[in-house]
Amino acid sequence: MKQYKLIIFDLDGTLTDSGPGIINSVHYALEKMGISEDDRLKLHAFVGPPLIDSFQEFYGMTDKEAWQAIQYYREYFVAQGMFENEVYAGIPALLERLYDSGRYLAVATTKPGVYAGQILEHFDLLKYFNPVAGSNLDGSLMNKSELIAMVLEQYSHLEPQEALMVGDRKFDIQGARLNGIDSLAVSFGYGSREELLNSQPQYMVDSVEELWQLLGDS
Repeated sequence: MKQYKLIIFDLDGTLTDSGPGIINSVHYALEKMGISEDDRLKLHAFVGPPLIDSFQEFYGMTDKEAWQAIQYYREYFVAQGMFENEVYAGIPALLERLYDSGRYLAVATTKPGVYAGQILEHFDLLKYFNPVAGSNLDGSLMNKSELIAMVLEQYSHLEPQEALMVGDRKFDIQGARLNGIDSLAVSFGYGSREELLNSQPQYMVDSVEELWQLLGDS
């Protein structure tokens, strides 16, 4: 694997196992909307895509209903769900190694940037990343391709072939392709192997150890 100068990471399902907090927040929002959902496995699909899309796709909500559900989601997420979360073992040491080797590191997440920054700060990881590109609370900048483009604009002195996107969902792989950069899929997050393979990333790993082998030792 070639040595990329800029490595852009997704957050949920790539750096941290955020599923419990997201799923609990969605469950709370659905209850507030009068929807009973006993199948928590179904809610795993909410990890990664924009919330408004998921509420509409999986529960048939209108725009207005989906935005109301998002407000309820944030009630729980800000109070509790944000930190029902843990960093994958091995990630902090990998980030430190990459940072110390002179790589540029950034985050591109459809999670609101204000929350992403708080989570990274909570786990003492914020110091490694510039920028942390996330969506806005008003629902703008929800497209992964746009977020990756924001990061690349900050590093305009680099060529596209010098950048790599690392993520666990098809949106990460597709967003990288639309920006003309390579991608690395991680299957230890929330996207299925089938979803990731169908997205055709340049690289794919099944564990943080394999991620180390590709990034940390290159």
